This record gives sequence, C-alpha cells and structure tokens, in this order.
Amino acid sequence: MSITQNLNKIKRSLPSGVTLVAVSKTKPEADLMEAYNAGQRIFGENKVQEMTRKWESMPKDIQWHMIGHVQRNKVKYMAEYVALVHGVDSFRLLKEINKQALKHNRVVDCLLQMHIAEEDSKFGLDADELKQILASDEFQQLKNVRISGLMGMATFTDDQVQIRREFKTLKKIFDKTKETLPEIDILSMGMSGDYQIAIEEGANMVRIGSSIFGARNGH
Repeated sequence: MSITQNLNKIKRSLPSGVTLVAVSKTKPEADLMEAYNAGQRIFGENKVQEMTRKWESMPKDIQWHMIGHVQRNKVKYMAEYVALVHGVDSFRLLKEINKQALKHNRVVDCLLQMHIAEEDSKFGLDADELKQILASDEFQQLKNVRISGLMGMATFTDDQVQIRREFKTLKKIFDKTKETLPEIDILSMGMSGDYQIAIEEGANMVRIGSSIFGARNGH
C-alpha cells in the first residue's frame, strides 16, 4: 500500500479528538510530501539537524514535533520553529528551551516526558521529580515555554497487559497533574505497535511511523 493509503487507513481508525503525529525520521522529503499532499500537517522527527533541514525546504504550514531525546546544545537550532517538544525529561532541558525560545520571541509548547516503562533504557521523569518541577518558583518564572501535556513510552514488549498497565499509570499522573496545571490537554502515548491500547487508556496524541511510511531506514 502507498503512504497515502496507509495514512488514510490509520486516520479512519482514529477516534475524533486524537491527533496523529506522522513519525518521519530517516524518511526522504518525497515521502513526507506524499503524506503532506494527503493532508498530513504534523510530522515527528528525532534528530534536530534532520528536522531543521526538512523545515527549511518544506511547506511552512507544517507543524514540526521533536519526538526524540533532545540534547541541550541542539535546542538553539529548533527554537525558531518547533511546534511541540515531546521529550522534555529534565528541568535543565526545559530551562534551555525557555532561554532559546526567548531569543525568537516565542513560547514553545512542551510535553514533560514521564518514565513509565519497566525498562531502564527510556528517558523520563518520575512522579516526584514532576511534582518538584511544577512546585518550584523557578518553574513559575519560565515565560517562554508552555507545558501542554505529558508524554510517555511503554516498554518494548509483546506483553499487552504490561503495556496497558504502563499507559494507565501515565493517565493517572496526567489526571493528577491537571489538578495543578488545568491547562494541560495533551497526553502523547502510543506508537505504531501499541497506539490502539494507548487510545483506549486515554491518549489523545499518537506517534505513528512505520505503519505510514513502511519499515524504518537505518535508525
């Protein structure tokens, strides 16, 4: 099936109110343009340089989401245009995004990444770290970032019970955080392999790549 057909099929399967981020990392611009011409406007990349290159040459009504782990020294390259940073996994990173966004007179939307997987390899905050950040005076002074929700990645496993449990945990944290930050509205969880479970557990943003663009090129 073509990228257009894949995209349309997935869009039909998503309930209303669920936003699709087309994960386009490692894919050539021609593939992205096929998805763009089929109506997709939100693309997710995991390398800042690659995303910036695509931003420079592609249509300007695209929203670019940074979905990978972000190194602080790379923030300056994307601060001018990035629409949403999914993986804010430390307060130091949040402060750097704030600093670079200020230079462009922007407020950058960010998702705080929570560590919900039982594997150690995933980045993210735990519930206590999240509470400490949100309660700090320093956080209140950051005027050029907006926390618009939470993001998390489940363990890479075939055990659907475990995946569901991890997504449930994130939804609980999200609901609790909403009491402190009522304006948060994005819960980004779920990828090609597990997005249906994520949606059942409350995700309203999913990151899907291989089901749209085919198997990954390299990594």
